[in-house]
Amino acid sequence: MAKNIDNPEKKTENNLDEKLKNNMSKIKHKILVLSNKGGVGKSSVAINLACALSGKTFKVGILDVDLHGPSVAKMLGFEGKKLQGNSEGIIPMSISPNLTAVSMASLIENSDSPLIWRGPLKAIAIKQFLGEVEWGNLDYLIVDSPPGTGDEPLSICQLIPELEGGVIVTTPQEVALLDSRKCVNFLRKLKIPILGIIENMSGLKCPHCGENIDLFKSGGGEKAAKEFNLPFLGKIPIEINMVNSTDEGKPYIFQYKDSETAQAFNQVVELILAQMK
Repeated sequence: MAKNIDNPEKKTENNLDEKLKNNMSKIKHKILVLSNKGGVGKSSVAINLACALSGKTFKVGILDVDLHGPSVAKMLGFEGKKLQGNSEGIIPMSISPNLTAVSMASLIENSDSPLIWRGPLKAIAIKQFLGEVEWGNLDYLIVDSPPGTGDEPLSICQLIPELEGGVIVTTPQEVALLDSRKCVNFLRKLKIPILGIIENMSGLKCPHCGENIDLFKSGGGEKAAKEFNLPFLGKIPIEINMVNSTDEGKPYIFQYKDSETAQAFNQVVELILAQMK
């Protein structure tokens, strides 16, 4: 009788599955931050939520798995730096004593070149990326998902075991209702709990007179939360210093701890923490 011959590719895939499962088992809570489209400030929200959590002495990681437009590395000041590794896997960048980060940008050779990959290849890359990062023991992992509800967010949701829930980021316009609906249906079909909706870019305080200006109207995110019977986590205003800190690669919430915007992020975090098991 002929002996069974091991398939090397299958063996490698099984090893990666085991490694991914082992790495994720060391993380207590995993939260997905998503939006139906780009340009709503999703990555900025994800970063500042992670920073706010780390400020409460939690051990936090932030994972940027956007293959086509990774921005976390730029926003956290490690753009152009290559991730280091050892026999265990990829070592996340240390941002502060309680915060580490990993971005797809650190693995792409030329940040100016478009990534022209089909869906199955993207899924393989995401799986390998998730399996190879050695996070260690974390209280929270904040996952900055690619925009939309296509192959990449689907792969992330299916690959990360025991996702605690999703946080949907939207904007104040009425069209936010349509965008939020797609994210809500996406998470519900995958049976992933929805922790709530954040209305980002909600008003600008005039630096001269202090009056609040609704550049993009107001209330779209809150209206969406009510329609879908979901927690409304709060409004994050447009903040000039937020733009500057993002360009400088310095987390806003670390620089402006006492600002109204920082307080808004902390309130969002408190509402999320109240839902944790």
